[in-house]
Amino acid sequence: MRKLTLCALRAVLVVLLVGTVLVQASMVGALVSGSDPEDGSLPLTPLRVITILGLASAQAALVCVWRLVTMVRRRTVFSRAFRYVDVVIGALVLAALVWFGVTILNAPGQRADPGVTVIMGGIGLAILGVALIVLVLRMLLAQAVARDVEASQMQAELNEVI
Repeated sequence: MRKLTLCALRAVLVVLLVGTVLVQASMVGALVSGSDPEDGSLPLTPLRVITILGLASAQAALVCVWRLVTMVRRRTVFSRAFRYVDVVIGALVLAALVWFGVTILNAPGQRADPGVTVIMGGIGLAILGVALIVLVLRMLLAQAVARDVEASQMQAELNEVI
Protein backbone atom coordinates (compact mmCIF):
# COMPACT_ATOMS: atom_id res chain seq x y z
CA MET A 1 0.00 0.00 0.00
CA ARG A 2 2.82 2.39 0.85
CA LYS A 3 4.45 1.99 -2.59
CA LEU A 4 1.10 2.47 -4.30
CA THR A 5 0.43 5.63 -2.29
CA LEU A 6 3.84 7.10 -3.09
CA CYS A 7 3.48 6.24 -6.80
CA ALA A 8 0.01 7.78 -6.92
CA LEU A 9 1.25 10.94 -5.22
CA ARG A 10 4.17 11.19 -7.63
CA ALA A 11 1.82 10.77 -10.60
CA VAL A 12 -0.38 13.59 -9.30
CA LEU A 13 2.68 15.79 -8.72
CA VAL A 14 3.93 15.19 -12.28
CA VAL A 15 0.52 16.03 -13.79
CA LEU A 16 0.26 19.19 -11.69
CA LEU A 17 3.80 20.29 -12.48
CA VAL A 18 3.41 19.73 -16.23
CA GLY A 19 0.03 21.49 -16.17
CA THR A 20 1.36 24.54 -14.32
CA VAL A 21 4.37 24.78 -16.65
CA LEU A 22 2.09 24.68 -19.72
CA VAL A 23 -0.26 27.33 -18.34
CA GLN A 24 2.68 29.46 -17.24
CA ALA A 25 4.28 29.19 -20.69
CA SER A 26 1.03 30.23 -22.37
CA MET A 27 0.74 33.21 -20.00
CA VAL A 28 4.32 34.29 -20.71
CA GLY A 29 3.67 33.87 -24.44
CA ALA A 30 0.54 36.01 -24.28
CA LEU A 31 2.33 38.59 -22.18
CA VAL A 32 5.30 38.83 -24.55
CA SER A 33 3.30 38.78 -27.79
CA GLY A 34 0.66 41.22 -26.62
CA SER A 35 -1.76 39.50 -28.99
CA ASP A 36 -4.72 39.90 -26.63
CA PRO A 37 -5.56 43.61 -26.43
CA GLU A 38 -7.25 44.74 -23.25
CA ASP A 39 -10.80 45.92 -23.78
CA GLY A 40 -10.98 47.59 -20.37
CA SER A 41 -13.15 44.98 -18.68
CA LEU A 42 -10.25 43.40 -16.77
CA PRO A 43 -6.62 44.45 -16.48
CA LEU A 44 -5.17 41.41 -18.25
CA THR A 45 -1.47 42.22 -17.95
CA PRO A 46 -1.47 42.42 -14.12
CA LEU A 47 -3.60 39.28 -13.96
CA ARG A 48 -1.14 37.44 -16.19
CA VAL A 49 1.83 38.54 -14.09
CA ILE A 50 0.01 37.49 -10.92
CA THR A 51 -0.86 34.14 -12.51
CA ILE A 52 2.77 33.55 -13.48
CA LEU A 53 3.91 34.33 -9.92
CA GLY A 54 1.18 32.15 -8.41
CA LEU A 55 2.12 29.24 -10.63
CA ALA A 56 5.79 29.69 -9.71
CA SER A 57 4.89 29.41 -6.03
CA ALA A 58 2.84 26.29 -6.76
CA GLN A 59 5.75 24.78 -8.70
CA ALA A 60 8.14 25.44 -5.82
CA ALA A 61 5.75 23.68 -3.43
CA LEU A 62 5.34 20.75 -5.83
CA VAL A 63 9.09 20.27 -6.18
CA CYS A 64 9.51 20.37 -2.38
CA VAL A 65 6.72 17.84 -1.89
CA TRP A 66 8.46 15.62 -4.47
CA ARG A 67 11.67 15.88 -2.41
CA LEU A 68 9.75 15.03 0.77
CA VAL A 69 8.19 11.99 -0.91
CA THR A 70 11.68 10.89 -1.94
CA MET A 71 12.80 11.26 1.67
CA VAL A 72 9.88 9.17 2.88
CA ARG A 73 10.77 6.46 0.36
CA ARG A 74 14.39 6.49 1.56
CA ARG A 75 13.31 6.80 5.22
CA THR A 76 15.42 9.94 5.71
CA VAL A 77 12.60 12.41 6.22
CA PHE A 78 13.67 13.59 9.67
CA SER A 79 17.19 14.65 8.81
CA ARG A 80 16.71 17.28 6.08
CA ALA A 81 13.00 17.91 5.75
CA PHE A 82 12.79 21.31 7.42
CA ARG A 83 14.06 23.37 4.49
CA TYR A 84 11.54 21.78 2.12
CA VAL A 85 8.68 22.25 4.56
CA ASP A 86 9.71 25.90 5.01
CA VAL A 87 9.61 26.41 1.22
CA VAL A 88 6.12 24.85 1.09
CA ILE A 89 4.94 27.22 3.84
CA GLY A 90 6.46 30.19 2.02
CA ALA A 91 4.89 29.11 -1.28
CA LEU A 92 1.48 28.84 0.38
CA VAL A 93 1.81 32.31 1.91
CA LEU A 94 2.89 33.69 -1.48
CA ALA A 95 -0.06 31.93 -3.14
CA ALA A 96 -2.41 33.54 -0.62
CA LEU A 97 -0.91 36.97 -1.28
CA VAL A 98 -1.18 36.41 -5.02
CA TRP A 99 -4.82 35.39 -4.58
CA PHE A 100 -5.48 38.54 -2.55
CA GLY A 101 -3.93 40.48 -5.45
CA VAL A 102 -6.35 38.82 -7.87
CA THR A 103 -9.20 39.63 -5.49
CA ILE A 104 -8.19 43.29 -5.37
CA LEU A 105 -7.91 43.49 -9.17
CA ASN A 106 -11.30 41.80 -9.57
CA ALA A 107 -13.12 43.79 -6.88
CA PRO A 108 -13.96 46.93 -8.92
CA GLY A 109 -15.80 44.77 -11.46
CA GLN A 110 -17.90 43.20 -8.71
CA ARG A 111 -19.62 46.33 -7.38
CA ALA A 112 -23.03 44.93 -8.34
CA ASP A 113 -22.30 41.62 -6.59
CA PRO A 114 -19.81 42.18 -3.73
CA GLY A 115 -20.39 38.61 -2.53
CA VAL A 116 -17.91 37.38 -5.14
CA THR A 117 -15.19 39.54 -3.60
CA VAL A 118 -16.05 38.26 -0.13
CA ILE A 119 -15.90 34.65 -1.35
CA MET A 120 -12.56 35.30 -3.05
CA GLY A 121 -11.25 36.85 0.18
CA GLY A 122 -12.44 33.74 2.03
CA ILE A 123 -10.50 31.56 -0.40
CA GLY A 124 -7.37 33.61 0.33
CA LEU A 125 -7.93 33.10 4.06
CA ALA A 126 -8.36 29.37 3.45
CA ILE A 127 -5.01 29.27 1.64
CA LEU A 128 -3.42 31.04 4.61
CA GLY A 129 -5.13 28.49 6.86
CA VAL A 130 -3.46 25.66 4.94
CA ALA A 131 -0.11 27.42 5.43
CA LEU A 132 -0.81 27.55 9.17
CA ILE A 133 -1.70 23.85 9.19
CA VAL A 134 1.60 23.03 7.47
CA LEU A 135 3.38 25.24 10.03
CA VAL A 136 1.79 23.23 12.86
CA LEU A 137 2.86 20.02 11.13
CA ARG A 138 6.38 21.44 10.91
CA MET A 139 6.33 22.02 14.67
CA LEU A 140 5.26 18.40 15.14
CA LEU A 141 8.14 17.32 12.91
CA ALA A 142 10.54 19.38 15.05
CA GLN A 143 9.21 17.65 18.18
CA ALA A 144 9.62 14.24 16.56
CA VAL A 145 13.20 15.04 15.55
CA ALA A 146 13.98 16.25 19.08
CA ARG A 147 12.52 13.06 20.55
CA ASP A 148 14.45 10.94 18.06
CA VAL A 149 17.71 12.65 19.07
CA GLU A 150 16.84 12.22 22.73
CA ALA A 151 16.02 8.53 22.21
CA SER A 152 19.34 8.01 20.39
CA GLN A 153 21.22 9.65 23.25
CA MET A 154 19.41 7.50 25.81
CA GLN A 155 20.15 4.39 23.78
CA ALA A 156 23.83 5.32 23.63
CA GLU A 157 23.90 5.85 27.41
CA LEU A 158 22.12 2.53 27.96
CA ASN A 159 24.64 0.79 25.70
CA GLU A 160 27.50 2.25 27.77
CA VAL A 161 25.93 0.98 31.00
CA ILE A 162 25.40 -2.51 29.60
